[in-house]
Amino acid sequence: MNEILTQEALALLKDLISIQSFSSEEQGTAKRIESWFTDHDIPFMRENNNVYAFNSSFEKGKPTLLLNSHHDTVKPNSAYTKEPYFPHIEDGKLFGLGSNDAGGALVSLLALFSHYYEHPNPKYNLIIAATAEEESSGPLGLNSLLKTLPDIDLAIVGEPTLMQLAVAEKGLVVFDGVVSGTASHAAHPNDDNPIMKLPQVLEWFNNFKFEKKSEALGPVKMTVTQVSAGKQHNVVPAEAHLIIDVRVNDCYSNMDVVALLQKEAPCALTPRSTNLNSSSIPIDHELVQAGIGLGRTPYGSPTLSDQAKLSCPSLKLGPGDSTRSHTANEYIHVSEIEEGITIYINLLNEIL
Repeated sequence: MNEILTQEALALLKDLISIQSFSSEEQGTAKRIESWFTDHDIPFMRENNNVYAFNSSFEKGKPTLLLNSHHDTVKPNSAYTKEPYFPHIEDGKLFGLGSNDAGGALVSLLALFSHYYEHPNPKYNLIIAATAEEESSGPLGLNSLLKTLPDIDLAIVGEPTLMQLAVAEKGLVVFDGVVSGTASHAAHPNDDNPIMKLPQVLEWFNNFKFEKKSEALGPVKMTVTQVSAGKQHNVVPAEAHLIIDVRVNDCYSNMDVVALLQKEAPCALTPRSTNLNSSSIPIDHELVQAGIGLGRTPYGSPTLSDQAKLSCPSLKLGPGDSTRSHTANEYIHVSEIEEGITIYINLLNEIL
């Protein structure tokens, strides 16, 4: 049975790779996923480019487990030497854009859902959701679909984790920073040049430490990623601008971080969004314990996913390796998909 599921998953993944599906442009892959449900005689629904389905014995009043991954991709970078939309296998590796992030996890979860679709009297209702706009945190992805779905009690989010248990995930706040000064002609003295204030400001960001360290996620990580100032060689600008990327652990809410930095930082800071909070699942949750029983290792993930959109306990778990995501000549091992489907099935067998 697992061999058939693997071959079906690989065939679907090859098709998805061959269809361009940048964030907010996933119409083609959504249609292909629709045909997969049709071929498996599974009724489905679609909202924008999100395609989803319920298990056959979905019963009101039972807790609901969401299986979720995304079918959008980033754009291929300039270092590609292989055709990003030509899926092909070399030495056991399936190459192609989106193969690792997160096509392998998506098709493995679809295989899992089809395996348990007609499971008699499961403990959990199952919902599978192949969603859009994950890479861009867009408005028409999982976040919008959650308004349509029934309440979710538990979730498995398919992302490349080498099938280890990402029991926590850092949140994200991006700040626009402004260092103010006085504009003037470059020929005249100016003791309030905002550019000359930058070294002290950058040193502050480099040295600032958040007190609370998470057991799963470690410390909050703050990084200045962009600096810009001035447009003309003979004009001192009134402002210098910074972009600050803050990866938030589960000891702080995003609003806690905003309040702290706006109070302490040596420049004005404005958050772009506070919606991408950290997420976690208790280590003693039955889903995590089932994974540990299968030889999987819990860890904290530094990367962001659609887990940030969920308010319920959620586990990030999937085939592939996060370090391959967004790299040139992206690939996933065929054996990783086979292993992923097997572990997914055995995991749910423990709790359904």
